[in-house]
Amino acid sequence: MADPVARAPMRALLAGNRAFRTLWTARLISFLGDSVGLIALLLYTASHFGTGLAVALLLLAGDFVPGLLSPVAGAVSDRWDRRTVLISCELVQGGLIAVIAVTLPSLPLLLFLVAIQSCVAAVFQPAARAAVPSLVPDASLDRANAAIGFGTNGMDSAGPLAGAALLALLSVRDLLLADAGTFVISAALLATLPGLPVLPGRQKAAARPGSSPAAALLAQARDGLRFLWQDSAVRVITLVFCAVVLFNGVDDVALVFLARHTLHGSNSAASLVYAGAGLGMLAGFLVIARAAPLLSMPLLIVAGYAISSLGNLLTGLSAAILAALGFQVIRGLGIAAMDVGHNTLIQRVVPAGMLGRVFGNVYGAVGAAAGLSYVFGGLLLDATNARVTLIVAGAGGLASAAVAAIVLPRAVAARASGHERAPL
Repeated sequence: MADPVARAPMRALLAGNRAFRTLWTARLISFLGDSVGLIALLLYTASHFGTGLAVALLLLAGDFVPGLLSPVAGAVSDRWDRRTVLISCELVQGGLIAVIAVTLPSLPLLLFLVAIQSCVAAVFQPAARAAVPSLVPDASLDRANAAIGFGTNGMDSAGPLAGAALLALLSVRDLLLADAGTFVISAALLATLPGLPVLPGRQKAAARPGSSPAAALLAQARDGLRFLWQDSAVRVITLVFCAVVLFNGVDDVALVFLARHTLHGSNSAASLVYAGAGLGMLAGFLVIARAAPLLSMPLLIVAGYAISSLGNLLTGLSAAILAALGFQVIRGLGIAAMDVGHNTLIQRVVPAGMLGRVFGNVYGAVGAAAGLSYVFGGLLLDATNARVTLIVAGAGGLASAAVAAIVLPRAVAARASGHERAPL
């Protein structure tokens, strides 16, 4: 009989597992500070440098640059104790944000500091995802990931609202200092976690006797990339996930044109449409946490691909703002399914000593796919219109989901049956 604690509901999991609750709380505090800090950085960049290019460069420094270092970022959390990695990353990020707050630097220096801070965050994220199986029983991984997704998405939604409210009382510099403070609080919480050493495995074999730490780290990064390609389940997840994002990532660009130009809505109406996906994600995480015992992770992933893509396709066909909002809520449900499904399946099928590298590489590749989606989707948007762009995005995502429905369950079943062994 299954351990009832292992299958505890999301709320009970948080209440009964102090170590996981600590990680969850630390991530929420840090995420809230990040959301508020991003608003402050955007406002500072727009007001002091006054060009759309400056804002675009800021976003690229924060989103695109870390993806280039994802193989090494993931290797860091597979080489050293993950609690130490998490604490160090939070303190370094807090220090960098504090420097920005105190100096309010020129644009080149600002971009450099933001890029460095984002690269440190790229080390933190795979380490945090890889730490979850050390704190939570395997049977509750799905609920744990749903809890983290619900909390961080909630902070992502609350951050801009909190930033707007605080700006009535505080300056941009004050907001950035508050952001730096959240990293310190998060680090203090993480310091109360038990040690999270990396289990012995191939990750140690990469380091030859006498080799430098940098050479050993690069060797581990190469091992991570090799694993990503050799393991069929992880390879399928990466390729299809990237394909879905390559098609659908453009919705961030297209929605404002659909709401403002096609549907003739106001700026507030456009903001409401953008909020739809966030609302859908919150609902999705709650539903998944309750239904977790009935869910197959490969099927949950495929359903997430299909539902999120269908949401964009239907949004492109919308005749009114409220319809677009409703279809974006549907898209958010799919995104929640993708998030929980990907994280849980990877945590279950990937060896503990390789988890950081796999998470770093998968999400680094997805970030690159999102960047390409902005470029190619923007070109399609300029050549056609928002409706066509969203319909093409949704149709392409549905086609990718159909491919995943065929190949992903087979790859996972082959691993489970022992017909394919994980490359170690």
